[in-house]
Amino acid sequence: MITHLRLKAYGKINLALDVLGKREDGYHEVRMIMQTVGLHDSIDLYRIGEPGIRIETNLFYLPNNEQNLAYKAASLLMEEFGIRQGIAISLRKFIPVSAGMAGGSADAASVLFGINKMFGLGLSAHELMERGVRLGADIPYCLMRGTALSEGIGERLSPLPPMPQCQVLIAKPGISVSTKAVYERLDTMKLEASAHPDIDGMVDAIRRGALLEVAGKFGNVLELVTGKGYPVIAQIEQVMKDYGAINAMMSGSGPTVFGLFTSPQAAQAAYQALRFGKASELAKQVYLTNFFNVRQNGL
Repeated sequence: MITHLRLKAYGKINLALDVLGKREDGYHEVRMIMQTVGLHDSIDLYRIGEPGIRIETNLFYLPNNEQNLAYKAASLLMEEFGIRQGIAISLRKFIPVSAGMAGGSADAASVLFGINKMFGLGLSAHELMERGVRLGADIPYCLMRGTALSEGIGERLSPLPPMPQCQVLIAKPGISVSTKAVYERLDTMKLEASAHPDIDGMVDAIRRGALLEVAGKFGNVLELVTGKGYPVIAQIEQVMKDYGAINAMMSGSGPTVFGLFTSPQAAQAAYQALRFGKASELAKQVYLTNFFNVRQNGL
């Protein structure tokens, strides 16, 4: 019997993000290229004697009740399968919060994976994804991980070959963005055709392992909204490019910015500038990592 599991919940970036329109159910049709990065939260699951779900985190402002997505994920499976034993969840957050990196969705995905394994529920990857999308559109991808084309509301996933490895610099300015508000503002905008990223071209470049071509096709229509409201996003991107990034862009609805580097020395210099140097006033959190291309236990 498994009484304790330690899991890593990996964050993501969007190498490309296009919004095709709003659906009648209120969701938006999207096409995105998703990529897992090495930055992750740490989750410990424990069986406990008393029934129910307990959750504690290292951040005082995160909810430790049913408002937490990890709690909701545990509750979903425990209610469906009539699990009477209790679960304690210890969550250590390192992925920036409300930052366009799917940190909450990654936590929920890991809890779904962990509960399935701990209690021997026997759910397949597809079955976990079907349940996960009820809680959040990014959760199916966070269950799969790696490089993928994401369509629909984010739940239709086509795995792609792993991206060529490089250094990924991540910087979050000291602001938070409402994803709902960003999409609402986008709905009022009329976008030129040139504003939409070349998703198909990027897929082709990924299949050929052409990192420079992939970087050259970066595009995120949500940055047209968030970037307009927060000039610091473009300023961080420019710092990364000045230090040698092959390209830099905002992830998701923001405000996190990432840059790709083929030179470890250039990546380290950019990290130092944003973390400790002249540009440090632009970013509150800075991380230097890489792509993480391992599917979740073969899922």
